[in-house]
Amino acid sequence: MAEIRVPELAESITEGTISTWFKQVGDHVEKGENIVELETDKVNVEVISEEAGIVTELKAAEGDTVEVGSVIAIVDANGSGAAPKTEAPAETKTEAPKAEQPQAEATVEQAVEESKAERIVATPSARKRAREQGIDLSEVNAKDPRGLIRSHDVDNAANAPAPAPAKAPAPAAKNDNPAKPVIREKMSRRRKTIANKLLEVSQNTAMLTTFNEVDMTNVMDLRKRKKDKFQEDHDGTRLGFMSFFTKAVVAALKKYPAVNAEIDGDDLVLKQFYDIGIAVSTEEGLVVPIVRDCDKKNFAEIEGSIYDLAVKARDKKLGLDDMMNGSFTITNGGVFGSLMSTPIINGTQAAILGMHSIVTRPIAIDKERMENRPMMYIALSYDHRIIDGKEAVGFLKTVKELIENPEDLLLES
Repeated sequence: MAEIRVPELAESITEGTISTWFKQVGDHVEKGENIVELETDKVNVEVISEEAGIVTELKAAEGDTVEVGSVIAIVDANGSGAAPKTEAPAETKTEAPKAEQPQAEATVEQAVEESKAERIVATPSARKRAREQGIDLSEVNAKDPRGLIRSHDVDNAANAPAPAPAKAPAPAAKNDNPAKPVIREKMSRRRKTIANKLLEVSQNTAMLTTFNEVDMTNVMDLRKRKKDKFQEDHDGTRLGFMSFFTKAVVAALKKYPAVNAEIDGDDLVLKQFYDIGIAVSTEEGLVVPIVRDCDKKNFAEIEGSIYDLAVKARDKKLGLDDMMNGSFTITNGGVFGSLMSTPIINGTQAAILGMHSIVTRPIAIDKERMENRPMMYIALSYDHRIIDGKEAVGFLKTVKELIENPEDLLLES
């Protein structure tokens, strides 16, 4: 028998939640094959089986919280179909399994049928999507070779012509007031973690926000002139605004090192590296993968790193190393149409920069002239225990000036 245990996840993570079982009791599993997906506070982790065999027991259900090191499944290596490793004659090796084979197959088939009737393998987002659209998951065809139903499978089923009318959504929990219907859903571990972390930051920091506005005319003109050549020279990598803001942030952090710091007990830790977190929205909430050593990367390398991390985030392939130990964070609410916001500091960091929508507005050029210019509000939320108002305003002003004079960023790179 082989025990499947919850692996070591990260220094600060001691438990996870069973998100999806890829195998059920009676299923065959190969050595190195994924058997379960764990949802942790930061990322999802797939756990493999160290032995080939038959799954004989699942010790936790989807949604259960399990601690690092605990046994969550049992795999019978002798159930893999391989002959036992003994010195018995060949006749003994082949005949014994044959004699027991019908009974074993019947047991396995019965377990499989019971398991299928009891549980359908689907991601949490797919289950939510199915509930919202009133779709029976048992009628959804999974493209995943393992039979795992994902949200796009549910969407395909919803858009396909059905031979019969779609089933009504499953009834919600008992509602005391039918005239005011509600749907009650259990929060995912990721959502609960986000809620707890944001509340912890707001309670344990002296957080303030300062604002400024940036005239995006010059950086937009530069990008328009250079984007085709840039993409051609860098194997299809596109020149976006995030690399400009990342480079401007690095230059401002060097000028105002307290913004690149954190409090550790009674110590103030001033970081001498520039690992910038870029907030990315996913189906399960906001994640902040880290672009490492931004002071040493050029524009193309930063854009490439951001793209790769965004793809990994959407595909749920981010590892814990992709999320740990950032020194500063940038979040762009403008992609969703936000005009202005007060972003919340990420973890133990000292500050976070918020970008917003680019909106054409009339701007006074001097006392005599006004022009319509593409303008963006930017916000810096900061921990006042570490950063004084003068430093915060100076930091944001430095970012503004560098974006409005993007050629200066070449001197800072």
